[in-house]
Amino acid sequence: MARSETRPVVTLRSTAGTGQAYVTRKSRRNNPDRLVLRKYDPVAGEHVMFREER
Repeated sequence: MARSETRPVVTLRSTAGTGQAYVTRKSRRNNPDRLVLRKYDPVAGEHVMFREER
């Protein structure tokens, strides 16, 4: 799979302050703003918001 600028790899960092991170890809055309997803943080033991960091 070729790397492209339209679907870059982004890091999602936990807003709970635990340092947990997820790595994913996103579409710049459909989501030009920073990505925010609610995912499970195993350190906090609950679902929290994860924000895209640059």
